[in-house]
Amino acid sequence: MDFVLTLLKAFLVGGVFCAIGQVLIDCTALTPARILVGYVVSGVILTALGLYEPLVKFAEAGASVPLTGFGYSLAKGVQKAVNEFGFMGALSGGLTATSAGIATAVCSAVLMAFIFKPGDKS
Repeated sequence: MDFVLTLLKAFLVGGVFCAIGQVLIDCTALTPARILVGYVVSGVILTALGLYEPLVKFAEAGASVPLTGFGYSLAKGVQKAVNEFGFMGALSGGLTATSAGIATAVCSAVLMAFIFKPGDKS
């Protein structure tokens, strides 16, 4: 039963993030790229304010997988690296913490480009 409750919490929180994004697309002049950047920045800001950690503990993957979760990972990586290395950690901590996700995204994109024929819609 705990597993089902965990899935339900992740689905609901992730769904709220998606619904907010859809409302922003439908009701504003923001481009999808700006909305995505806004999600990452909001994850960083909410983490800095200490508000995102309780959401991650509550919803687990529902809060750590979306783009706000990427911002959360960046901020946590910077915090950890600054504590260990001082100012230089601010420059390297975010990339160190998110390197696996970035590498996976790049490798997946290259693989999909080989499988499918990407190009402009015409």
